[in-house]
Amino acid sequence: MNFSTYTSNGDTFYGANTESGMVALSPLFPQWATLRDVISANGLNQLIDAAENKAITHTDFKLTIPIPNPEKIICVGVNFPDRNAEYKDGSDAPPNMSLFPRFPRSFTAHQQALIRPPESEKLDYEGEIAIVIGKAGRRIKQADAYNHIAALSLCNEGTIRDWVRHAKFNVTQGKNWDNSGAIGPWLVPFFNADQLDDIHLTTHVNGELRQDDRTSRMLFPIRRQIEYISTFTTLVPGDIIITGTPTGAGARFDPPIFLKPGDEIKVSAEGIGSLINGVEDEA
Repeated sequence: MNFSTYTSNGDTFYGANTESGMVALSPLFPQWATLRDVISANGLNQLIDAAENKAITHTDFKLTIPIPNPEKIICVGVNFPDRNAEYKDGSDAPPNMSLFPRFPRSFTAHQQALIRPPESEKLDYEGEIAIVIGKAGRRIKQADAYNHIAALSLCNEGTIRDWVRHAKFNVTQGKNWDNSGAIGPWLVPFFNADQLDDIHLTTHVNGELRQDDRTSRMLFPIRRQIEYISTFTTLVPGDIIITGTPTGAGARFDPPIFLKPGDEIKVSAEGIGSLINGVEDEA
């Protein structure tokens, strides 16, 4: 069972997804205003129980990002072997992972358009798996890391490519344009390692396969990501880690193929689903 945050008739809800519509659950749990609050209270199992055999409440709705107010969104860069090989410095995998922050405002939801700004036409896609922290921790050991995950989702970590080169060492300004990326469509509760250790991740653009890899090939597996990140910052419920993208982004084509209005990007992963977005120019 999967859970989303959505709006309908001007009101915001969270609920369970079905093929026919949404089952609103937030009215049943007034003590939890958002899915972040549900996760903080270890309440996903209560949502699962509450959704059983409930009637659909909304067929006309608009999804928003599943966790509307995360404290932190931390992204892992260059985390697949073929992606590392794109950097023509002859280097092997680095000893530690590259990290950068993203702000919630830089993401839109499933079936919403990524926005290309007037300052640049170099909007690119990066399909990734997102994990949502469910249990707070600092200096978490790899052996315990999965105990701190509440749910999984997908991310299109959209990037304004020329703006990641505006400074010598950081990429933050190229990664945080409003509505340049997407998270969703929902949260999949996390129960066991089979949901993460070796799953297939793909990105299609206009039906063409562009990215294709498996989580088992990550240079820094997700257990290591949680261990490393929690060394310097306390991970709290609702925090999101964007775990890395395979090779095949548009910037690596010759010539590069950047996103344009009318394109459709589909990020898919086994056991999670598909995140689909279009592209529009900023009004």
